[in-house]
Amino acid sequence: MARPSATEIRAGRRRVRVTHPDKLLFPDDGITKADLVAYLVEVASAMLPHVRDRPLSLHRFNDGLAGEGFFQKEIPRGAPDWVRRVRVPKQGGTVCHPLAQDAAALAWLGNQNCITPHVWTSRVDRLDRPDRLVFDLDPAGGDEDFGLVRRTARELRDLLSELGATAFAMTSGSRGVHVVVPLRRRYGFDRVEQAARAVADELVARRPDDLTTAFRKQERGGRLFVDVLRTRWAQTTVAPYAVRARPGAPVAVPLRWEELEDGGLPRAGALTLRDVPDRLGRDGDPWHDIAKAAGTLPGAPGERRAR
Repeated sequence: MARPSATEIRAGRRRVRVTHPDKLLFPDDGITKADLVAYLVEVASAMLPHVRDRPLSLHRFNDGLAGEGFFQKEIPRGAPDWVRRVRVPKQGGTVCHPLAQDAAALAWLGNQNCITPHVWTSRVDRLDRPDRLVFDLDPAGGDEDFGLVRRTARELRDLLSELGATAFAMTSGSRGVHVVVPLRRRYGFDRVEQAARAVADELVARRPDDLTTAFRKQERGGRLFVDVLRTRWAQTTVAPYAVRARPGAPVAVPLRWEELEDGGLPRAGALTLRDVPDRLGRDGDPWHDIAKAAGTLPGAPGERRAR
């Protein structure tokens, strides 16, 4: 029996055409393109507040995990007119990024074999003023280091609280955890990066045997990398609720802090495409109030958040 070359899926007010719906994007797990699109539509109500109005970079896998992936910033050719976009200056020209404004746009991304959308830390109306400060806790090893990641995330949360900032946590869906501070849009990227580096340096100074800010892997000595590079202009971070291009289809999932206590989440990739819709239906989005928590930069003199 011939497999369908295309089908349509309802996504909000639109019906989105999905080509080659039976294409295996995750061959070892039996997860198809249609499964990815259906997942994106199902989690759209939770995902969209965290991605809407943010320029996207697409991590695409036209042959699934069996082939090579590639990153694409420019909106793919043939994108429908209803997919919104923004043109952003770059050295020597501009780049036209797609935006994910609704469930249909998420479904369209899935049809482009975009397994993982990455988002800017600023929004289109004020691209020069980030509203997210992101620390990426990247362990040197695999899942065996996740205990250190959990501990470091909690210590970073406490340090940020000392400095007047509220922090949120998310699994990267890969090996580590992102600790995110929502910001009022008062500061440029240079100022945000400077503040992030000061916090990271203080955290590392408290535990230099376990942590490092060294960019070069050969200089890390097996220590956990406290990465603040996502704070720079045009840098992106994995979108909340995005699937990662790894076996099992793990997802970058916003967390409640108690999930990072010892004995909690066993590894960064523990929550998958098959788990997250039920989790959202049962517990809701732990980040649903993140925008309301936006404040000043950690440690900004005279600008600490009132408590």
